[in-house]
Amino acid sequence: MGHHKKNQLTLIPANGKFQFNHGGILRQQRRGRKQRPLSSREPLHLVFKARRYVIKESSFRGRRSYMLCHAIIRKYSVKFFVKIEQVSIQGDHIHLLVRCSRRTHYQSFFRVVAGQIAQSFQKHGLLKSVTDTPNKPATHRKLWMYRPFTRVVRSFRALKILRDYIQLNEQEALGLINYNVRRLAGLNSSEWQMLWGSG
Repeated sequence: MGHHKKNQLTLIPANGKFQFNHGGILRQQRRGRKQRPLSSREPLHLVFKARRYVIKESSFRGRRSYMLCHAIIRKYSVKFFVKIEQVSIQGDHIHLLVRCSRRTHYQSFFRVVAGQIAQSFQKHGLLKSVTDTPNKPATHRKLWMYRPFTRVVRSFRALKILRDYIQLNEQEALGLINYNVRRLAGLNSSEWQMLWGSG
């Protein structure tokens, strides 16, 4: 959780303005609980954050978990007219860069994708049972840790940074680039060349 929490915060403007962000760890603050900002013209960064310890394969990157997540995202992006520009399925979270023309379609997509992933994991035996996690309170055995985090991407520069960031997550998950706490700022010249050259 620690790395993802810090990484999520790095994508929030340094001036502390939250008007284009919603959900995720921001739910812990009053200003993160208002109506979710969405845009029919600008892209949206979407993150689903899970409790890794309840996943039987210990990661969304497990073969069955990964295939189920991809299939569900693809199916409901078509159903709700959501354009998926980028996706990276990580161990305990899913990054998406999406666009949609209607607020109601966005909201349906968030709700149904989260619900269908949880239900499908339960149906296919990919969630640990109560006896598998004896030291965890019952209220914490749900798959999702937070409501989906979203951020409206308001500029070309912000979009480029986000695209690089999601791609970096994917390359790290594939083992092609080593994790660096400085994230994009820590990439050397060869890693920058590799960022979009593979995968």
